[in-house]
Amino acid sequence: MSRQLAERGAHQRALGRSRGGFISKLHCLADARGRPLAFHLTVGEAADCNAYGTLIALPEQTPKALLADKGYDADAIRADLASRDIKAVISGRSNRRVRIEHDQALYKQRNRIQRMFGRLKINRAIATRYDQLAASFMSMVHIAAARYWLKFVHAA
Repeated sequence: MSRQLAERGAHQRALGRSRGGFISKLHCLADARGRPLAFHLTVGEAADCNAYGTLIALPEQTPKALLADKGYDADAIRADLASRDIKAVISGRSNRRVRIEHDQALYKQRNRIQRMFGRLKINRAIATRYDQLAASFMSMVHIAAARYWLKFVHAA
């Protein structure tokens, strides 16, 4: 198998090596209540900050704040958020030379996103990633997100 075909296959599957085997990372853009708005899938060894550009371009209205974990702690991301007038609530990496303070009370709201991922992963196909192709996996994620959103829709 040629290298080009191998790379294309890895891209279609969005699987990357880690110490535990082949994995992929699911990134999510959520609203203030922790409801999923958009998803992006990357290979396992890719840095979290690589998904930022794709996700930040998606919302129709500008958020007031962006809550993210240490994987998104990059000066370029903080500068982009400042240029968009979005408050960066990102915990700093432990090896950062200059500590950047963040709103601790607002950062605790990031737990809503973690709980949302937990609810999505109730679906075994998402938790264990049975699907080989990224498109199949993402369609399962979107079905689970639609089921998640149905809890918030009030029928008249």
